[in-house]
Amino acid sequence: MAAGYLEILRARHATRLLVGTLVGRLPNATAAIAIVLFVRAEGGSYSLAGVLAAVYGVANAAGQPLLGRLVDLHGQPRVQLPSAVVSALAMAVFAFAGIGPLPLAYAAVAAAGLFTPPLEGGLRALWSSVLPKEGQVHTAYAMDAVAQEVMFTVGPLLVTLCTALWSAQTALLVLNVIGVLGALSVVVSPPSRAWRSAPREAHWLGALRSPGLLALLAAFLFVGIALGSITVASVSYADDHGGDAVYGWLMAALGLGALIGGTVYGARQWAGEPARRLTVLTALLAVCYLPLMLMPGTVPMVLLTLLSGVFLAPCIACAFVLVDRHAPRGTVTEAFSWLVTTFTVGASVGTGLTGPVVEAGGALWGFAVPGAAGGVSLLVLLATGRVLAASGPGAVIAASSENDPNRAVEPRFSTGDRA
Repeated sequence: MAAGYLEILRARHATRLLVGTLVGRLPNATAAIAIVLFVRAEGGSYSLAGVLAAVYGVANAAGQPLLGRLVDLHGQPRVQLPSAVVSALAMAVFAFAGIGPLPLAYAAVAAAGLFTPPLEGGLRALWSSVLPKEGQVHTAYAMDAVAQEVMFTVGPLLVTLCTALWSAQTALLVLNVIGVLGALSVVVSPPSRAWRSAPREAHWLGALRSPGLLALLAAFLFVGIALGSITVASVSYADDHGGDAVYGWLMAALGLGALIGGTVYGARQWAGEPARRLTVLTALLAVCYLPLMLMPGTVPMVLLTLLSGVFLAPCIACAFVLVDRHAPRGTVTEAFSWLVTTFTVGASVGTGLTGPVVEAGGALWGFAVPGAAGGVSLLVLLATGRVLAASGPGAVIAASSENDPNRAVEPRFSTGDRA
């Protein structure tokens, strides 16, 4: 299982890019949790915490594709580092001003989200320039998803640890300083400085002119809603079962489950149609959300939360393959950023929606949201299956005995042709 991952990590610059990107994304990955804990520490309500987290997420969603398009046009260093610094400064304003002047709190959180650097999409654009084989790029996508779950496992614990040792304000500040250092590590690396996107066709829609990409984004909007709703519903559950420490363990278990599932998924090359595989994975993801409504004691609930995350990373890794297939030429960073954006919008909608739901009906109704959202995502994939299965622009049809032991014909990765 480890052999494929070790082969990737031995490639020159691969480990630095992976670790730097993960560290640089730490503020974004923990923003919802950190904002919720900070607002509660300041005496704010669940609704206010959810709305502020949603504002961050929506602003982040708007900024990712725009910054991703700028990266495609001007390169990574000119965009990634300045935006990371601006985002960190805006979050510092929020941490020091608090929720007293609400307009300032909303503005600071929105600016922090808007200028979050598109490191995630940037890393996926870099893989083909670092790794010589197409099969390695596929494995790198899966490893990328797995590594993110390490961050989502450790991140909540770091937030709650900083909050317990110092304060929620300190947690916000420390995480954003670390994020700037991670972005700096990436943009000064040779692959990041040398990378340039392929020439692109002028079109105001950019990557969104691809029907396959639009279908994928529609499905992942609801996956994001499911994940965001768990964030808020878990706070309500934890308040009745031990407080912030339990909340941290629930969030860590969610990430650990995804890490386990992603590790197993990425340990092999999968034959067959990735669109069909994504449909099956999404169905399993939706089913595993349903037991959360049982709300047992703390230890069983942690185990159920772990189970609910098992199929998340495999879904994301499979989606990366489809984004690469359907992204128009010269829009690789923007296309991956749109996936990040859609997922973030969904998570923001989930947090904003679930806050009032929890206040009205308790944690039980809050945990009903992810199962329903997962079911809608599955319906979207079933309805758009033919569009997703079609070869996207720039795909090259080739028999791949390395990826498919049955030598099935499958579109080849095209990232290298565009980036």
